[in-house]
Amino acid sequence: MFALTLLALAIAGAHTLSANAQIVVAHFMAQNAFSYSQNDWTNDINTAKATGIDGFALNIALADYEVDRVATAFVAAENANFKLFFSFDMSRSWAQSDIVSLVATHASSPAMLTYNGGVLVSTFEGEANGDAFWAAIRTSLANEGIKITFAPAFISFRDPSQANTLLSSFPSIDGFFNWWSWPNDVDTLLTTDTDIAYKNAAHTRGGPYIMSVSPWQFKDIDANDAWVELGDTLWNYRWLQAIQDVKPDIIEIVTWNDYAESHYIGDINPNVDLGTAAPNYVNGFPHAAWRIIAQYYISWYKTGTAPTITNDVVVFWYRAHPKAVSCSGGWAPRMASFPADAVFAMSLLGTPATISLDIGSTHAQFNAGVGATIGSVNFPVEDSQIPFIQIIRNGQTVKSGFGSVFVTQSCSWYNFNPFVGVIQ
Repeated sequence: MFALTLLALAIAGAHTLSANAQIVVAHFMAQNAFSYSQNDWTNDINTAKATGIDGFALNIALADYEVDRVATAFVAAENANFKLFFSFDMSRSWAQSDIVSLVATHASSPAMLTYNGGVLVSTFEGEANGDAFWAAIRTSLANEGIKITFAPAFISFRDPSQANTLLSSFPSIDGFFNWWSWPNDVDTLLTTDTDIAYKNAAHTRGGPYIMSVSPWQFKDIDANDAWVELGDTLWNYRWLQAIQDVKPDIIEIVTWNDYAESHYIGDINPNVDLGTAAPNYVNGFPHAAWRIIAQYYISWYKTGTAPTITNDVVVFWYRAHPKAVSCSGGWAPRMASFPADAVFAMSLLGTPATISLDIGSTHAQFNAGVGATIGSVNFPVEDSQIPFIQIIRNGQTVKSGFGSVFVTQSCSWYNFNPFVGVIQ
């Protein structure tokens, strides 16, 4: 884990969850676990726990090899006092019997996350299956003595005005997972309108309301799957929305390991098959330092108080080329004009300091107070430049460092996936 020491970080015992606990999970793509051994699961679980994450929502797409890998995950989670639950990926075809079988197989595991006395079950999509499909699954499991708490991500329900329609259309649901944690193809910041409307709706059924928090969204795997959302400061303000405004029952980080969509916060596992396109924008672009920010905000969410910082750090992120550059490979993403050509830096400080940002001939600085402060410096006009970041206090540089990726005026692949680094 990074050398960020937080006092009053009340997460060490958070894995024994009470009914009223503030729960944080991360969306885990089980499809990417083909090569996973139990040791891989254990490493990811231990890294997640060190960040303050209580469990993984296992996005499972097919009843194939993923079933075996999930069984291994439960063994690792039981050994680590970590929680798991299923998020059925309904963009694929699922038989009711396969869903029932998977839930029933692991329902009694001490690693299974429960909510309101029921095994928590979620989805990605699934509204097209209709309420009768899900009601039958609930009944089948009940016949086996298994109560579930069903909180799906029915992604067509995004407009706040549809919250009551969700309830009337799906009597079988208990709560709701709002998947949408990025602006909706617009050049404006994400609001909490959807969160508040669906939280209120979910609470009429007993909940939980699960709010997604995500650092980024970029994909470039073919001409039809090439887009980027406005995410420059998302990893900061979305956490604040959760903590200060929405106060959801569960926060779900999207994602731990969806590399192709660039919102992974887990380490890049070199044994995972990324396909042919994604390696061009994933390899060499770690996001591990984003977990430092997650750790800070998770502690705040769980304790209700911003944690005390005893080790100053600056987490920074930036893309490898300006948005207007034409690349020789890949596909120009939709919404490419939205992100700013800039290096973003977020300080976590125990005492105030000046944060100095330089890249090429471009300089910026900002006064950072105690806790979290964010600033940026624009890309330079020069080619092949790398950022230099300093923490300055009383006129003296106390910490400094460079990025590890150069910002260039040419590119071999359209890459709007940021490099994430840290000065610590």
